[in-house]
Amino acid sequence: MKLSLRDEVNAYRSELIALRREFHRYPEPGYKEFRTSKLIYDYLKSLGFDTVSNVCKTGVVGVLNGRRSYGRTVMLRVSIDGNPIREQTGVEYASLNPGMMHAGGKDAQMAVSLVVAKLLKRHREEFDGRIKLVFQPNEEVGGALDMIGEHLLEDPAPDCALAMHFTSMLGSGTIGLSSGMVLGNIGHFVIHLKGNGGTTYLPHISRDTILGAARIVESMHLLESRFADPFSRISVMFGKIEGGTADNVTPSDLRLEGTVRYLSQEPGDFSVRVEEEFRRIVEESCRLMHLEYDVQFIGGIPSLRNDPEIVGKLYPCARLVCRRPENIADYRSLMSEDFAEIAARIPSVMTFFGVSDPEKGCIYPNNHAKYNIDEDVMTTAAEYFFRAVTELLKE
Repeated sequence: MKLSLRDEVNAYRSELIALRREFHRYPEPGYKEFRTSKLIYDYLKSLGFDTVSNVCKTGVVGVLNGRRSYGRTVMLRVSIDGNPIREQTGVEYASLNPGMMHAGGKDAQMAVSLVVAKLLKRHREEFDGRIKLVFQPNEEVGGALDMIGEHLLEDPAPDCALAMHFTSMLGSGTIGLSSGMVLGNIGHFVIHLKGNGGTTYLPHISRDTILGAARIVESMHLLESRFADPFSRISVMFGKIEGGTADNVTPSDLRLEGTVRYLSQEPGDFSVRVEEEFRRIVEESCRLMHLEYDVQFIGGIPSLRNDPEIVGKLYPCARLVCRRPENIADYRSLMSEDFAEIAARIPSVMTFFGVSDPEKGCIYPNNHAKYNIDEDVMTTAAEYFFRAVTELLKE
């Protein structure tokens, strides 16, 4: 008797868990994912993918042709680098690499994608076109642009791209699938303040950089609440303030670092206006305190836009997997992800899978030292992506 797709996927449950735990034990930093890359490369080779190659140092790209190689090419992109976090989960498969952890579900991404690759290989006579499976290094520091620079979107050129994210912001069993902007733009900033240091018992003859920094931090709330439409969701957060040598001396130099995140349907023009307003707030705060200043914006990742047409085609896949429409959520976040660089160039969709389950202790947010996932979600994700890829190849 022929197995249903769900039964076929469930038969790989133990392999999904074993793969995910193997990746979890050995997280590696960006462009040093040597062990991870070899495991992926060898796995795809053993499946008999038509081509498997190393790209962009530790990246892996595998191409599988269907019964006829002409037709559409669908890309499934997976990120593979770990996080510089000391794991505190206490699980028996915890990280063996000190100071590194898979704290964002990338271990699950890799496991799901490899099993999807196995399913597609078994069913290759049932679809035309190609699947381009991309395992991207260094997502935490923007490796997507490097891969694009090494011709990721060529030979074969994908018609569309898919990606996944496992988030504790959704309950286990929930799929987040939304059109339009779903993840935020992120920009990093550094502010240098220069004043006139002095003793704290003569405050009137110093130019206080600490009070200037306080004014800047407080005034940035105007950028969040008064500068733009509330639906744009601007968030300015300061993560680091450095300066000072003693408790009774006002520092002459101070450095502030942080991030600006926002979700906007008009990312290009909006980005320029956000930066202009940010600089104006710093300028006005420093003018009041007679401080010199310098503002630098460093790098950044654009907002991620899910293509509405592709979302419409994937929604029935999510319905089949979830069975109940209430388990499909309209999910958006100010988190950033460099899959946005790919989505800015070709029609793309990122799908989110909820992994939060208090009964299993899966309650901590992504990038937390105790982050863990409900591993049962991986069979759902594998079934969904097999359906998604074959659905998009039908065209």
